[in-house]
Amino acid sequence: MAIIEQDTEFDADVFSASVIGIAADVGQHDSGVHRHNKGQLLYAPQGCMNFALDNALCILPPTKAVWIPPQTRHRAIMTNVVAYRSLYFDCAQFSTPAEIRIIEVNALLKALIDKMALWPWDKPEEEMANSCALFWEEFYTARCYSFQLPLPLDLRLRRFRQQLLSERFLAPDIGTVASTIGVSPKTVTRLFKAETGMSYQDWRQQWRLLKAIELLSSAMQVSAVAYSLGFSSDSAFIAFFKKQTGKTPTNFVNSAVK
Repeated sequence: MAIIEQDTEFDADVFSASVIGIAADVGQHDSGVHRHNKGQLLYAPQGCMNFALDNALCILPPTKAVWIPPQTRHRAIMTNVVAYRSLYFDCAQFSTPAEIRIIEVNALLKALIDKMALWPWDKPEEEMANSCALFWEEFYTARCYSFQLPLPLDLRLRRFRQQLLSERFLAPDIGTVASTIGVSPKTVTRLFKAETGMSYQDWRQQWRLLKAIELLSSAMQVSAVAYSLGFSSDSAFIAFFKKQTGKTPTNFVNSAVK
């Protein structure tokens, strides 16, 4: 059986097959921090999810998939109904990436993921070989994206990091961050530059982009997203989003549901 319910406990590592797939529809869900011995390909054809790594926050909108290497600590959080597919690979049997990778899922790759996610868990290895070979061929030619946001690890920002996963959290201005942790704005800038490679202002803009993608993927109207993220007007938000992604928010949503 490859279709699981929301409350089903599942551990891909207990199976010996080189590929294990699952399919599920879930509402609100928090996987908690965990890791696998197998590598994982996670794909959400409906809805949007975010997942946290030790040092980064990632957004996975529709039409995109993420590769999570073995032993990578992560936490998947779903705040709206999400249909998702997961494929777990024994990486000793395949040539797999050693890093997190977010990719575009085209029609052929989607068909392969849907097919493999429904394979019985005792499917003979020889019957999986051709589909697996085609899957990896498509995977390595897929366009890559960077819907990741590096996180500062300084202990003074621990509560700030925890708040990032809150559905209603809005990253404040630099002065608010500074006063909250009892340092100067210059120190905040230094901390973020040293630990994320970005100034706080650049980091906050990237956070707003990821949050915008999450909210748009949940069918929130453009004007509501602009207001939620503190933009002065709809047009200011649209200009910001297009500069960052090359698409208007409406075009991004429409391309995600095709």
